[in-house]
Amino acid sequence: MFNKILIANRGEIALRIIRTCKEMGIKTVAIYSTADRESLHVRFADEAVCIGPPPSSQSYLSIPKIMAAVEITNADAVHPGYGFLAENAEFAEICTSYKVKFIGPTPEQIRKMGDKITAKETMIANGVPVVPGSDGLIKDFNEAKELAIKIGYPVILKATAGGGGKGMRIVWKDEDIETNWNNARTEAKAAFGNDGMYMEKYIEEPRHIEFQIVGDQFGKVVHLSERDCSIQRRHQKLVEESPSPFMTPELREKMGDAAIKAGKSINYEGVGTIEFLVDKYRNFYFMEMNTRIQVEHPVTEEVIDHDLIKEQIKVAAGIPISGKNYYPKMHAIEIRINAEDVFADFRPSPGKITSLHTSKGHGVRVDTHVYAGYTVPPYYDSMIAKLICKAQTREECITKLERAIDEFIVEGIKTTLPFHKQLMKNKDFREGNFHTGFLNTFKLDPNIKD
Repeated sequence: MFNKILIANRGEIALRIIRTCKEMGIKTVAIYSTADRESLHVRFADEAVCIGPPPSSQSYLSIPKIMAAVEITNADAVHPGYGFLAENAEFAEICTSYKVKFIGPTPEQIRKMGDKITAKETMIANGVPVVPGSDGLIKDFNEAKELAIKIGYPVILKATAGGGGKGMRIVWKDEDIETNWNNARTEAKAAFGNDGMYMEKYIEEPRHIEFQIVGDQFGKVVHLSERDCSIQRRHQKLVEESPSPFMTPELREKMGDAAIKAGKSINYEGVGTIEFLVDKYRNFYFMEMNTRIQVEHPVTEEVIDHDLIKEQIKVAAGIPISGKNYYPKMHAIEIRINAEDVFADFRPSPGKITSLHTSKGHGVRVDTHVYAGYTVPPYYDSMIAKLICKAQTREECITKLERAIDEFIVEGIKTTLPFHKQLMKNKDFREGNFHTGFLNTFKLDPNIKD
């Protein structure tokens, strides 16, 4: 087992990793930018190293600075968390070259799944269903137009190096394809330095359902069941739950088998997620693989009573997994609490938290790095907390979440709590009638702000 793990991340995920490491008797090193000097992950780690000014490019994305912190603290492993360098094959490779264990998949596995074209080709070769679309990158606009007509509108253009909705455009009719093609490429080039595009059939009213998998160093891969992540705004998840209200036992078996097949196709090592689109007829299609721990991992932890960070560390240390699949024992829902003003088009709301009271009680979990007096910096993702509730049934879980939202008080900044409060009362949401486009028609009542 490792003696000391450096956490190459910040905020709530860094604090989450520190807690598991302490329980496992492993020392921890926090890294931080000058903007995060007062963050809780810095306070609770055994050691902390400042690696630069606030911009991510000069701190959390600076591989030389992170490796220098590894060297001066004598850490023997690095946990990347999610975001930043978590799916950076070069970073994983450099860690390996320095004989420091990267807690995650191998560089080769990251590369195979990081490029969406390669990932799709791998899935096709291994019998995992994929959305109809282009065979590899589209070479020019003329090919894009011909393919769109062949597949049939609507289609979706996607950047091969994309993420977070960048470089993505839905095209509904022939006369709109040229404008969307140009805009998507420009956005992709600016965001990722790569304007390579591919095309897929756009699945209308789809569910976004992902399967958590774990693979060890001995060729075993298992799944830990599904999460429904269909409540999204501009391709950003806001609510996740398990089990999915759309799931059937038969579909779970089929999708679980496909997720395991996907993991085994690259001899996957570590914790990862296979993401699927599921249409209204319950046909499912591979979308992408996330080769890291995810923001919504607590949902799975709560329904199967399993510490996924601990599992990551054990796999990285060469400990074999149990070899059995896990299924939900309860129902859990997670909401992301972001520092955003939901009544001003979700505009970021950084600033000082003057007062904070987090929810408590049976079946209530809060993952956060903030506290009263903490200043939310404007440089990073706006998420300040995750509120997770679990209960025996979905209905009980929503009721518990309503109570927990009422109890959660943040003053000094705007948050997404009013959005979640109204969502929990929505009839369609409560009945499980939603898809990834649900929020396009969901209207907030501006008169209900508390």
